[in-house]
Amino acid sequence: MLSRDFAAYTFGAVRAHRGRSLLTMTGIAIGVAAVVLLTAIGEGIHRFVLAEFTQFGTNLIAVAPGKTNTMGMSGAMISNVRPLSLADARALTQVADVDGVVPVVQGNAAVEGGGRSRRTTVFGAGARVPEIWSLRPIMGRFLPEGAGAARAFAVLGSKLRKELFGSASPLGERIRVGGEPYRLIGVMESKGQMLGFDLDDTVYIPVERAMAMFDRDSLMEIDLLYDRAADSAAVAERVRQLLIRRHGSEDFTITTQDQMLDVLGSVLDVLTAVVAALGGISLAVGGIGILTIMTIAVRERRREIGLLRALGAGRGQILTLFLLEALLLALLGGILGFLVGAGGAWLIGVAVPALPTRTAWDFVLLAEVTSALIGLAAGVLPALRAAGLDPVEALHEE
Repeated sequence: MLSRDFAAYTFGAVRAHRGRSLLTMTGIAIGVAAVVLLTAIGEGIHRFVLAEFTQFGTNLIAVAPGKTNTMGMSGAMISNVRPLSLADARALTQVADVDGVVPVVQGNAAVEGGGRSRRTTVFGAGARVPEIWSLRPIMGRFLPEGAGAARAFAVLGSKLRKELFGSASPLGERIRVGGEPYRLIGVMESKGQMLGFDLDDTVYIPVERAMAMFDRDSLMEIDLLYDRAADSAAVAERVRQLLIRRHGSEDFTITTQDQMLDVLGSVLDVLTAVVAALGGISLAVGGIGILTIMTIAVRERRREIGLLRALGAGRGQILTLFLLEALLLALLGGILGFLVGAGGAWLIGVAVPALPTRTAWDFVLLAEVTSALIGLAAGVLPALRAAGLDPVEALHEE
């Protein structure tokens, strides 16, 4: 039997039993569609979360008070042996390859202005926030260098500005933060939310005044911007050595943006793999469907098999014909599943823009290859049974 004969016979067998073939392909298609759709959602979420974390830049180093071996928040951020001080922040500006430093204190307080009042997040920060956090003012300016405790300046987030002053310009207006008077000198651009935290519903005041307002003797964090051309590990080591000399021990935690992204990336990779495995279960179910349908096909086509044998087809050729049929059904089901899955991912992205989707082509390829292998594996047993039929007995089947 020539190669084109094998192809013609296989396609003819699939076309001759359209209903059964469609049913068989549907099982594989559901599995592939599940893999494509779930991994597209997982990959989209992966990229979305990474983008959220990198919106402040990728060349950042965070120093927090207290020593911890985890990526979580240290309990010593509230109380530790030696506070992380403003003097530490000033000293870190002298570290090689460090381009900027922002001391940070955060709390929650009532903000009153424009005849309205609401509780919101208060950031005590340094003057380099626009550069280091990639957050620019759209009106006025940010806190000036050396504002300190003596200068009661404040800058509003874009959402808080609308809540208090509507569309009117708030520049020069007086507000009260935590009961203390401040003069507004700027409004920050909209940054949106990061993992549920609204960066626009905030007010920025000098870090010295925030420490006094929240009765803190330690900074919550010091953020450093370093030269993009520098090695983050080398810069982090220089920061560590300087703080050890100042504190006498390593009672602080240094986290680079690279470390956070590596940990986050590994977690999200596991998430994507898990959803792909869920789709793989559907593929396995599709394989069982091929096994069932092909077994039924062998029983129904015994006379056809006997006739082929009588015309000179060997057992190997019969085996090949049925394996090709199983493979074709799996491939067609895989293509159909890809179209359904990719189309579904696109529709979700259009209907729910907040839920980003992105087709993970490596998983698509894996799903298609897996569906082909499952089709072959599921077709082996029925094909062996077909090849093992006695031609005389098969021709006598009614």
